[in-house]
Amino acid sequence: MATSLRVAAVGDLHCTRTSEGAFQPLFAKVAESADVLALCGDLTDYGTPEEARVLAKELGTMKLPTVAVLGNHDFEANAAGEVSRILTDAAGVVVLDGTAIEVLGVGFAGAKGFPGGFGARALQAWGEAPVKAFVAAAIEEALKLESALARLRTPGRVALLHYAPIGATVDGEPVEIYPFMGSSRLEEPINRYRPDVVFHGHAHRGQLEGTTSAGVPVYNVALPLLRRRFPEQPFRVVEVAVAEDERAGHETSGTTAVVSAAGARA
Repeated sequence: MATSLRVAAVGDLHCTRTSEGAFQPLFAKVAESADVLALCGDLTDYGTPEEARVLAKELGTMKLPTVAVLGNHDFEANAAGEVSRILTDAAGVVVLDGTAIEVLGVGFAGAKGFPGGFGARALQAWGEAPVKAFVAAAIEEALKLESALARLRTPGRVALLHYAPIGATVDGEPVEIYPFMGSSRLEEPINRYRPDVVFHGHAHRGQLEGTTSAGVPVYNVALPLLRRRFPEQPFRVVEVAVAEDERAGHETSGTTAVVSAAGARA
């Protein structure tokens, strides 16, 4: 009987209207290596419905359950709702936004996240109204993530974000843009609910992995980063515990929280 589910994660596809065929080799390898695909935002380049249709067609070649969160690029054309609908209707993608879902016995909670900085240097809601509004948006995304995680009842749980919840996976980006890579406000609900693993994107020049202050593993799965480090298999695979009632009907191998990339243990 299966004891785990193989979750492949990647973000920052930045699909354009000319990307038809570009992602099929990637998705074919995902289908060979995993049971579920998790997409961590910036699925499109400018957030247009046309780009979403191209990506939906690419995803349609891969018969795996797919969950996703949107990223900042997916909001650029003010059509994020339509982008989500196209991916859902045409490719069956479940787009999470402060929501949660159980897939084959594993719980997935997701939110986009937001910038704001990390630790003692995080931006505070003080001074001008636009600054307070910026911080309020970061807090709202953290509350969305908390709400989604609180809904999960499965033994195996995965958190999806676009923005980073810790500074460690941002290291390597220009220091001037660190505050725009994520927010440690996202770390608080992660530490409280302790999912098995957290995936995020956005930091194309960041680090592959880190942990929250409570020891929860965090993986940066931005495609540009993974392509540089693992060109033959630019996605992460984590095995997460499956709920008891799903084990009889789902065949995989391995143990909980075994991470692989480029065909090897990470």
